[in-house]
Amino acid sequence: MTRGTRFASYASAVVLCYFLAWFSIIPIPFIAEETKDQIIPVLPWWVLVSFGSYSLASLGWGLWSFRDCPDAYHELMHEIQEAKNDLRARGVTVD
Repeated sequence: MTRGTRFASYASAVVLCYFLAWFSIIPIPFIAEETKDQIIPVLPWWVLVSFGSYSLASLGWGLWSFRDCPDAYHELMHEIQEAKNDLRARGVTVD
């Protein structure tokens, strides 16, 4: 099973459970009906904001710790210099 297929199957199961809970087809134990009516409709927004926060934090941590990997830094700088030289050889002004 590929990652895309696995993600699609898990996502469809979660979405199905979400809609079943939203339309009160399956009960949610230990939560009052009024509380459920307030929480369930905003749950997708909470997931979206949480994913965005996680993505920004991962990106920020990667930028913060980039200089901690000197081998990767030097390799990337070498690849950038090779790309610039290749573009210059093709007649493109780079700097």
